[in-house]
Amino acid sequence: MTLTEGWLNFDNSPSVRLAAFPAVWKMLGGIGIISPAQRSYIEFCARHQVIYANAVRRIPLADGSVEVIYSSHMLEHLSQREAAGFLREALRVLQPGGIIRLALPDLAMAVDAYRRDGDADAFMDGLLVAAPPLSSLKDRLRLLFSGYRHHQWMYDGNSLKALVERNGFAGAVIQPPGQTMIGDPGTLDLQERSDQSVYVEARKPG
Repeated sequence: MTLTEGWLNFDNSPSVRLAAFPAVWKMLGGIGIISPAQRSYIEFCARHQVIYANAVRRIPLADGSVEVIYSSHMLEHLSQREAAGFLREALRVLQPGGIIRLALPDLAMAVDAYRRDGDADAFMDGLLVAAPPLSSLKDRLRLLFSGYRHHQWMYDGNSLKALVERNGFAGAVIQPPGQTMIGDPGTLDLQERSDQSVYVEARKPG
């Protein structure tokens, strides 16, 4: 659970909407529909005024109104079509020359770890590409109130660069942890989950 002070922070998790209804999420926690971890995130969203937005459909900002967009460990939860929708929205709201920074789980790191350790179960578990079966009503209710959190598509640095350039961005680069093209990143964590992440930045042409 991280956010950057002074930035607008968006999330499409049902937890963001639940944060406005404490009686509801406390009741759901009491009957085991939401987990202690989700309850903690709901409380976090309420304290920090995280804004609900489905960035695939529309980022609630005006055209050309922002200098930087940072997305951390979100894109892998989208299908390729949804990822393209998000990138189109990011392109719309960025100013010409604006920067998008993406942090995602690095498929290459996961493959390297598998080749090194030979642990297929750990490899598959780490990819988070297999959703557990919905075998009961409680499982279905948990999905309703927590959302689908498994991964839809995985990327390495080169495939992520190709994706952003295919969707209108220019000059995509893989950044080492701690480095950025952003002129004044402020308190933005440039090494977020560096042990498992790839970072790609690109600009809106213009």
